[in-house]
Amino acid sequence: MKLVPAVIERAKDGTYSVYCENECFSGMGNTLEAAKADMQEQISLFKKAAQEEKLAYPSFLDEPYEFTYRWNVKSLLSLYSDASTLSGLGKRAKINPKQLWSYMHGKSIPRRTQLDKLENAIHEIGKELLSIRL
Repeated sequence: MKLVPAVIERAKDGTYSVYCENECFSGMGNTLEAAKADMQEQISLFKKAAQEEKLAYPSFLDEPYEFTYRWNVKSLLSLYSDASTLSGLGKRAKINPKQLWSYMHGKSIPRRTQLDKLENAIHEIGKELLSIRL
């Protein structure tokens, strides 16, 4: 099986991009999974068009292949320096940072919907951390 190296980047607006280091394929999305899926879709469309037009394309596309993802260091450090603050966590969870501060200091008790948003944001961060390769 061919291993295809790809790089993950996160833009300031929170979107993700994924691109192959040695090939001309890339993808974008609002989540890391969406960016990966977009790149796979672009590859499928490229291969189909190349076959229809009888054009050459990378031979590994006819065999089993797998992407090996690594993070762009700048994106990674920027992403997690922001995610480790109330402001960054609030942005991910779509909860006002002042509200998170209130929860943290026992000034108010979060509703179940707020807890679910916070839990989902933390799980998202955890999944990203588990996928890290530099």
